[in-house]
Amino acid sequence: MLKLKYLFENYALAKEALAHWEHDAASLDDMLSQFRISSNAIYPFLHGEKRCFLRLAPTEEKQENNIIGELEFIRFLRGHGYAALTPIPARSGEYYLRLTTSFGEYYASAFEEVPGVPIESTDYSPEIMYAYGRALAQLHNLSERFTPNTRKWTHREALDWTAGTLEAYGAPDFVFRELNALKSALEALPIRSDNYGLVHYDFEPDNVFWEPQAKLCSVIDFDDGIYHWYALDLEQVFDCLAEELAADALQTAKECFLRGYCELRAFSEEAKLSLPLMHRFINLYGYARLRRSVAEQFENEPDWLVQLRKKLNASIAGKESAMRP
Repeated sequence: MLKLKYLFENYALAKEALAHWEHDAASLDDMLSQFRISSNAIYPFLHGEKRCFLRLAPTEEKQENNIIGELEFIRFLRGHGYAALTPIPARSGEYYLRLTTSFGEYYASAFEEVPGVPIESTDYSPEIMYAYGRALAQLHNLSERFTPNTRKWTHREALDWTAGTLEAYGAPDFVFRELNALKSALEALPIRSDNYGLVHYDFEPDNVFWEPQAKLCSVIDFDDGIYHWYALDLEQVFDCLAEELAADALQTAKECFLRGYCELRAFSEEAKLSLPLMHRFINLYGYARLRRSVAEQFENEPDWLVQLRKKLNASIAGKESAMRP
């Protein structure tokens, strides 16, 4: 989640950035109105006849090496036949730009739309859950073979960032105790090529698209990728399914997902036992991001922002509750 001050639409910024990419100017105003903003600002546009997306983030919100590493990983995946989204080069031939705009410094990149519909918009059928699990196993198998030129950050670096953020925004003492306990517990886990690598860290049903004719899942939004235990992606999927599905449907969905995953990759007892620890990492890291996002308040906030702030503060309270002794 970006800081709340960056959640407002900025069509002038999008047009300034899109001047660096080929695009259809005639349809641009209509396309940009379909924007969404969360951890990045995403503005649709047409490139030829293809629907594409401009991704923008202030440089203070991102680490450049993570963007370079993300794009390198996507190229590797696509080069090995994996259905990841397609980056679009700028007019200069570069796949990301650091732009000095009228609105400050921004990182910009662009991607083609993937086919299908997000899994969150489906019925979570056994067929879809099976393909969903296979898609994650394929990703982890390729990650195990991936040797980066520019390495994205690791779980240790993410925890260091978390510690600094908690200090900066005045988290309660019990949150720091959870941070220290989590660090110690993770240090005790083995790190091997078969259990630790570059994970997606956002392999949620809104970032995986189901194409029924091809019976294929395509994957977007590798922005949050991190070097971590592969079990992290599994726990995040299970957490999301638990939020979306009733208990009986959840059990079936998890079974079908794991059947697809385990056909291509082992889900070891060691990984199963680590899931609660993965959940704690997700909770704490997400907590730090939310605290940073909502810290600033503004005069005369629009109603949508007031309601969003209430929702995010409720999420913060829930994450705190999970960390209380």
